[in-house]
Amino acid sequence: MFAFKALYFGIFVSLHYGVNVVLSTGPLSQFRVIRITPSDSSDVETLLALTKNANFDVWKWPSAGSPNMDVMLSREERRTFLPVLQTNGLQFHVMIKDVQRLIDVQRSSALKSRSRGVGEFEYFKYHTLDEIFAWMENITSVYKDRASLFNVTTSYEGRPLMGLKISNPSVGPADRPAFWIEGGIHAREWISPATVVFMAGQMLDLYKLDPELTAAVDKFDWYILPVTNPDGYSFTWKDDKSRLWRKTRSPQGKCIGVDPNRNWDLEWCKSGASKDPCSDTYCGPEAFSEPEVKGVSDFLQGLPNLKAFIDVHSYSQLWMSPWGYTKKLPENYKLQDGGSAVATDALEKMYGTKYEHGSIAGILYEASGSSADWVYGKLKVPFSYAVELRDTGKYGFLLPEDQILPTGHETLEAVRALVMYIYENIQYYNDL
Repeated sequence: MFAFKALYFGIFVSLHYGVNVVLSTGPLSQFRVIRITPSDSSDVETLLALTKNANFDVWKWPSAGSPNMDVMLSREERRTFLPVLQTNGLQFHVMIKDVQRLIDVQRSSALKSRSRGVGEFEYFKYHTLDEIFAWMENITSVYKDRASLFNVTTSYEGRPLMGLKISNPSVGPADRPAFWIEGGIHAREWISPATVVFMAGQMLDLYKLDPELTAAVDKFDWYILPVTNPDGYSFTWKDDKSRLWRKTRSPQGKCIGVDPNRNWDLEWCKSGASKDPCSDTYCGPEAFSEPEVKGVSDFLQGLPNLKAFIDVHSYSQLWMSPWGYTKKLPENYKLQDGGSAVATDALEKMYGTKYEHGSIAGILYEASGSSADWVYGKLKVPFSYAVELRDTGKYGFLLPEDQILPTGHETLEAVRALVMYIYENIQYYNDL
């Protein structure tokens, strides 16, 4: 398909790209994250061809907004792959020198937090699934006048997909629009549940204390699902080798798991998805094969007046709207992207963090079978977004805990601004 500059491609032929990483060849201290920087479109094509059938873990694929590729490589993989890059004239540098060190820091901090015993929930820490569930039960008991629990469904391994509804029935019209926020659909993206939990906590703790936030909360019925993939998320807490797991945990022949953000029934398993059960982007044996995805889709279909949806991921600092399966833009893209612009402007004003905005396929890459596409395309929810949180690659999926609160604060500012934009434009959209 492409003209190669060297004949080393056969070294990497094994499974389709993005396969499950089995870190059994040595400690994770031997693993580094390398950023490859193509200089032009020809370099991007060469890089994609060289990595198409590689069995190492790709953390970030080249995109329209950022042609860089981040890959995690063992010592042995570096010895074989880096010379290939050099031979083909591709520039690269080390982003993370020691993956194990970053994991150790997260583990140590989490253990210290638990050793202090039960107390006030620490939003500046990463928490296990059980700790998040305990927080949800506690905060809904404290704010029972405007918060309640809901259970979406049960995961493959029998865990609940527990959500939090925030609504004040004494304020506003009875038919308020609904706003859905979900996190943790990809297991290893720990900053996603942490940010979603923080925002929900602020909506409740600061209600009546922050007039603007109070107004934003009152305008919608909020449905918040911190961990959409509870089996996968729990698995990432098991040990160091499991920390970077991405998918669900359902058996798929010789491999485990499905990418839950490729399993939705809209343009299922076309561009940007794999039919290889061992791939990290495996779309599943059929659309909605995963009970977690099917359960969320059923729940969303039962929500009256759903007008807004955000699926929270990491990393890359992007605020995106449909479509993901094609670079073709939907009819009301200008209205959707206007919300993205408002959100990213508000976000940047807090700490100067810069986000790009645009369509998923336009600034990231084509990915079919995503939740944001399905919600927009099938449920006709006018404002559907996928967000990639901090950072841009210095830490990647291993963002330190000292960035949880800044990420949470700035993302809440973005949501606050987006709420007002959506509320002002709902009627305009309905009249289209």
